[in-house]
Amino acid sequence: MSPLSRTHFMKHAARAALVMAMLAPGAALAQDAGTELEEVIITAQKRAESLNDVPVSVTAVSGEKLAVIRSSGGDIRVFSARIPSVTLESSFGRTFPRPYIRGLGNTDFDLNASQPVSFVYDEVVLESPVLKGFPLFDIDQVEALRGPQGTLFGRNTPAGVLKFDSAKPRQTFGGYGQVSYATFGTINAEGAVGGPIIEGVLAGRLSALYQHRDDWVDNGFTGKKNATGGYDEHAFRGQLLFTPNEAFSALFNAHYMHLDGTPQIFRANIITKGTNDFVPGFDRETIFQDAESRSGQTVEASGASLKLTYDLGGPVITSITAYEHVTAFSRGDIDGGFGAVFAPPSGPGFIPFTAESADGMPHHAQWSQELRVAGDAGALKYTLGAFYFFEDVKIDSINYDTLGGGARNGLAIQHQKTTSWALFGNLDYKLTEQWSIGGGLRYSDDSKEFMAAQLITPPFAPVPPGVLRASPESDEISFNLNTTYAVTEDVNLYARIAKGYRAPSIQGRLLFGSTISVADKETLMSYEAGFKADLFDRRARVDANVFFYKVDDLQLTAVGGGANFNQLINAAKAEGYGFEFNGEAAPMEHLLLTAGLSYNHTEIQDPNLFTQPCGGGCTVLDPAGPIAGTVRIDGNSLPNAPRWIANFTARYAIPYGDGEFFAFTDWAYRSKINFFLYQSAEFTDDRLLEGGLRLGYAATAGWEAAVFARNITDDESLEGGIDFNNLTGFVNDPRTLGVEVKAKF
Repeated sequence: MSPLSRTHFMKHAARAALVMAMLAPGAALAQDAGTELEEVIITAQKRAESLNDVPVSVTAVSGEKLAVIRSSGGDIRVFSARIPSVTLESSFGRTFPRPYIRGLGNTDFDLNASQPVSFVYDEVVLESPVLKGFPLFDIDQVEALRGPQGTLFGRNTPAGVLKFDSAKPRQTFGGYGQVSYATFGTINAEGAVGGPIIEGVLAGRLSALYQHRDDWVDNGFTGKKNATGGYDEHAFRGQLLFTPNEAFSALFNAHYMHLDGTPQIFRANIITKGTNDFVPGFDRETIFQDAESRSGQTVEASGASLKLTYDLGGPVITSITAYEHVTAFSRGDIDGGFGAVFAPPSGPGFIPFTAESADGMPHHAQWSQELRVAGDAGALKYTLGAFYFFEDVKIDSINYDTLGGGARNGLAIQHQKTTSWALFGNLDYKLTEQWSIGGGLRYSDDSKEFMAAQLITPPFAPVPPGVLRASPESDEISFNLNTTYAVTEDVNLYARIAKGYRAPSIQGRLLFGSTISVADKETLMSYEAGFKADLFDRRARVDANVFFYKVDDLQLTAVGGGANFNQLINAAKAEGYGFEFNGEAAPMEHLLLTAGLSYNHTEIQDPNLFTQPCGGGCTVLDPAGPIAGTVRIDGNSLPNAPRWIANFTARYAIPYGDGEFFAFTDWAYRSKINFFLYQSAEFTDDRLLEGGLRLGYAATAGWEAAVFARNITDDESLEGGIDFNNLTGFVNDPRTLGVEVKAKF
């Protein structure tokens, strides 16, 4: 870190310390009021532990907060900016989320894209970016593990892990049901029922979800009202827990989902040239497209897992065998407008050529197997294991002749097989009652067999030389070292050094290209220190940390540009540093507050790295590169990496009768983001601020009725852009208002 960067960081850190002191929910607690907070138990180290004891930067979301931010049918993207250092976006709509942690992510829209943030759903890794869109329902807890998780979770986790744990079967009968109705005919209905099947031996749980939204966006070109924007999604999960004795358990999980809806809605020339402002008269509920009627998206996913646990009277052996399968097809109007300058009428604004395309995943299969043994021997806790992963995926990329009635005039295919295996171990040792140390190693071996071919060449596209192949291989040792010191029974200090690793990636989307690109493996070294504390007789909880990381051979995707072609590149280095803060408090009876704050500085460091900027008339701010048509990106921040993220929730209740009236509000803020590797005036968004409000009555008998609002201020922000054709963008959802009823039994 340069002296100037250090000064810059210290200035922001000092400012942040003041902000955190003001935000820390425990700061204003009276000594004779409030309610003791429940202990937060997490499984970030693959065993149940108190959040305060784990030397990792973790945020856990559960309970009412989790339910509220999912109101009105929200998908996985609802967590964006509601967890420090975490954002999510998608150019595919409700599927294919692109996550970023501490600024690290992947903007690639190819269905074969590799991401540095891993999704782990019920202890099963979801590698395909389409699988990561599996809906959340009947969830106990979500955990965001920030920083490299290369020991226990392995490959493709240099940025972190998003971990989702569903509610499990129990030997007591119970469940819940809830339904909401909101603006645009939005329906969100879900429920679960579970309990004993054979008393003490077999328990089950069945969960289901249904989500619907009417089409709500008018097409000003065709004159059709409510032309697009809707979706239908349903999913279920069935679980059986077999416990014939105290030593052995077998948990079987089968799940399925189906989505039929609208892909991301692209809007031509909605950005005023030279700025990132919306054009005058922009209306989020109106588009002008000539291919809208042919747009559509279908995703179907299913899978099953079997978790076997055997207690040897100390060591516990765990085996997790899993299979996942997904198929998908998404077709959209990519230019976001109608016609073309050479085929009038056309608009809105300048449309140099039409762009209507689709991506499909006609075949996918993922197998994974983990076997581990964990236990403790006095002061020593250990986890040792092995992991195997295999994925077979086929991908179609299709172009259509919009002016010719939508006839197919381009087709490219990909086929990839990925094999990975690893050995890992993690140890924690308690040196004294106050001081613990720990560490872990993981050896990973990865190989891919890839082929791509262009079967139908679209107009004006280069013709590749037949079938193209690649077979990258790599191995790597990742590790972590950590120490924890208990200042008091309720205050822990920790420090952590970790190395993360991402396997080589392949970009072979040949629809408008003639070559494939292979990115070498990337490695990341991270340094982190922080504290976790329960305060004021456990009526407040805070944790904060500072971090610094450096990435070698960072995998980046040059998306779109004038060539309308994605290409993988490796930046020599990239750097990031910042801090994160979480706070929770019950300062008085019936009042609960939470707050989160993060600062992230990211920087690409490669003076010899150049990329092609936009081809749609944007105002490029980077200096020209040595090759005509390129620009230098050395010193730029990473795409979709805001400096600041802040979030806040407050719940206040007034007891009444056999229950309580309550009000719950939640707010999420992220600062300026840049959409691409290069910098331009247009393809950025200054800020996003979304708030929610929920008012209702909760009865002690287990039922609840509420009214709610999401994006209550109707914030209007750009979430991304398409840069090869014109100043096309896509935006966040408008305000929704609704009602919900819920019952537990």
